[in-house]
Amino acid sequence: MSTVAIVVIVIAAVLLLFFIGGYVVSRRRTESPELDERIAAADRALEHARASDRGWDRSILERTARDALTAERPGGSWERVALVLVDDRPGVEHDRFHVVACGAQGEVGVVLARRAGGEWFAEEIG
Repeated sequence: MSTVAIVVIVIAAVLLLFFIGGYVVSRRRTESPELDERIAAADRALEHARASDRGWDRSILERTARDALTAERPGGSWERVALVLVDDRPGVEHDRFHVVACGAQGEVGVVLARRAGGEWFAEEIG
């Protein structure tokens, strides 16, 4: 067997191991009970924020996140937009709403922020 063939086989084996490892880690993260707990905690925080401030309407927030994703990554379809963190600080312009959008393209984090007038906008997509 030639040296080139051995090198190609070794590289293919290493790439296969990385692929399998990444798949296992990805499945663990999405099926983790910790993820469900974090989402539930964020839901509770959203309800608390909504009760104290009228600007926290979940349907508007999710629509804003989806619109930002569509503008940033046209042609993508996002099956699920999961709430990750509600950061309700004193003053409207310091509020942040973190979500993770899941779709065929993978997972994308979106951070929404508020302007002084209360309007939500995408501060960060990544």
